[in-house]
Amino acid sequence: MAQKEIEISELEELQAKKLWHQLTLKLLVYVKDPNVQKKANLLYFYSKFIHPIESKMNYFALVEIISYIIPLYKDPKVAVAFLETIETKVKDNIEALVFAKVLRGEILLEKLKNQPETLILITEIDKLLSDLDEISPVHSRYYLLASQLYRLQGKHTEYYRTCLKYLGAIDLSTINQQDQLKNAFLLGLAALLSDDIYNLGELLMHPILDSLTNTSNYWLVELLHAFNNGDITKFAKMKPQWASIPDIAVQEHKLRQKISLLCLMEMTFKRQAKNRCLSFQEIAQETQLSLDQIEMLVMKALSLGLVRGKIDQVNEVVNLEWVQPRVMNKTPISGMINRLDSWCSEVKNMQYRMQDEAQEFLKV
Repeated sequence: MAQKEIEISELEELQAKKLWHQLTLKLLVYVKDPNVQKKANLLYFYSKFIHPIESKMNYFALVEIISYIIPLYKDPKVAVAFLETIETKVKDNIEALVFAKVLRGEILLEKLKNQPETLILITEIDKLLSDLDEISPVHSRYYLLASQLYRLQGKHTEYYRTCLKYLGAIDLSTINQQDQLKNAFLLGLAALLSDDIYNLGELLMHPILDSLTNTSNYWLVELLHAFNNGDITKFAKMKPQWASIPDIAVQEHKLRQKISLLCLMEMTFKRQAKNRCLSFQEIAQETQLSLDQIEMLVMKALSLGLVRGKIDQVNEVVNLEWVQPRVMNKTPISGMINRLDSWCSEVKNMQYRMQDEAQEFLKV
């Protein structure tokens, strides 16, 4: 009790001296103190001490202080209304305004379960953040809020991309082990179920997946590798594991088509540029599809922009000239090195041949 009185007296002294910067820093330390949060009436403290000096404080620091006070509101609607008044006060500072809107969005989503209003708010925040030239402290909280909404709405692509941005905007060590496991598992599911994600390399190289090592869910990492490599045989062998997850089991047909497309991409990538003529029979053998399904598979890959080329229906071959770039690990990079070495050897041989033929021409 004595310690709290001393701190309040220090705050009052700084206020009397109009040392607003020092006072703001001290207030932030004060509201963060777990003992103060348990014993003090911070809502009353805010109305009597902080509210009169709001205009003197750094706006971002003000919202940060408020972030520790907001959870004390028992009525979430009152908390939302309060934050709306704060937004009008800090509207000249984009980071502070975004921070306040994110706090409001968290209440709308988590406590009021109001997804439509949260989506409107996320759209507003996204526009505001586009005016910032660099990553700010509020980016991570915004990405977390947006990813939570997209997950609830079943928007796999949006969740995947936003959650990766969230993880990229924070220090991974600041997330507890349980949340790391949750993020890793949900990201893996989203990558598999998304209709637009065909580049799994970025996720496979992300340290968040390390949290699944030595856990009962490590099979998901192996499944992601199978998809990334277009390994249909492994996908089939792992059915007892992935079929135990309802979200995956009900999408078996879609996942089968997706891994077939990735298999086609892998076949194209492994071929040298001058040897990318694939027969329907070869594709059918690798994808384990019937011959009458191959043309539709290739047309799907072309329409999605995964590959570029032409289908020769008469000769039942596909001439592919390009495959969508992907984030690669050491294995495909090693393959590229071997192909570059082979190409360099061919160029040298051609150079020597031209030199020899040129000498014969000069003699004539």
